[in-house]
Amino acid sequence: MMATLERINVLGVGVSAINMEQALDQMAVWIASRSREYVCVCTVHGVMDCQRHQDLKDIFNSGGMVTPDGMPLVWLGRRGHPHVARVYGPDLMLAELERSVVSGHRHFLYGGGPGVGARLAERMRTRFPGLQVAGVMEPPFASLDVLCTPEAAAEINSSGADVVWVGIGSPKQEYWMARMRPLLQAPVLIGVGAAFDFHSGAVRQAPRWMQRSGLEWLFRLASEPRRLWRRYLVDNPWFLFAIAMQGMGLKHYELPS
Repeated sequence: MMATLERINVLGVGVSAINMEQALDQMAVWIASRSREYVCVCTVHGVMDCQRHQDLKDIFNSGGMVTPDGMPLVWLGRRGHPHVARVYGPDLMLAELERSVVSGHRHFLYGGGPGVGARLAERMRTRFPGLQVAGVMEPPFASLDVLCTPEAAAEINSSGADVVWVGIGSPKQEYWMARMRPLLQAPVLIGVGAAFDFHSGAVRQAPRWMQRSGLEWLFRLASEPRRLWRRYLVDNPWFLFAIAMQGMGLKHYELPS
């Protein structure tokens, strides 16, 4: 059993001090022990959403793992933990699916628009021969009360999945995981947002050099300005200001004990 993952305090959100291998190893431990956990992939936008909604912050801090998805979180983590590296949701999905060809982990895909989940499953089976995709569900665009039902849980449970990938966008997917966690038998739930669109070919990803340099937000803003302008042009400066205040000790943020 792995030790409890250390957390970095980023404005009161406990981001796990991990790299990709540690994330994959922890998931394997949970699956082997049949523990029931959920994983949040954390960006600057996610941290700032948590400042607006205490219940969302509680969900992040109650997760078994909160991965440093955004490069600013990686840079903050490396101050005291040199091993920290980006655990980007789409890359985590590919890495775990590749490992699963050998481990035999079974996967359920929950999310995506019409046809996206099915196309994702087909592409992943082709990319990773022998991969076990236990089921696909493409839920309608609806409220959590409509989506979080015993019937949905029963369908997912009947698949025998070890990992449920949730791609309905943040923060909706975090609220979904928190509500569905008691009903689902799969050891691991992971909210990966745009990974469904990226890996199904529905949406183009930023070039790797932009991802590594922390400029992925600029690529996404240019691609979807109407939807994402507030996320990047308001949240990013606010985040930098709040981090500076925390770093200088002018604002204190507590993590749950």
